[in-house]
Amino acid sequence: QVQLVESGGGLVQAGGSLRLSCAASGLTLSSYAMGWFRQAPGKEREFIGGSSWSGGRTYYAEPVKGRFTISRDNAKNTVYLQMNSLKPEDTAVYYCAAGGAGWRKGEYDYWGQGTQVTVSS
Repeated sequence: QVQLVESGGGLVQAGGSLRLSCAASGLTLSSYAMGWFRQAPGKEREFIGGSSWSGGRTYYAEPVKGRFTISRDNAKNTVYLQMNSLKPEDTAVYYCAAGGAGWRKGEYDYWGQGTQVTVSS
């Protein structure tokens, strides 16, 4: 059974940093593109970025471009989201996902259950 488990969320002050981790089981991470999404209360899920299966290509949505970085360690079957210069509007539940050819479009097949990130003013 495929399982993706996010961790590393918490409370941080505006301007601070957090690194989220997504540990995968039931799949080989090197065979999948990986994406990150977020959902704030009362809002729709938002695709914020993704990484190709090799990690050689990435996509970032405009609200996070230049502040967030996606990386992976295939040997550990783990993908990361480094978040810098955090803003209160970044407050959301963050989800990781695994997929294939549609990764640039936010099309993914497997999903984690999310981790809460709260950014205070």
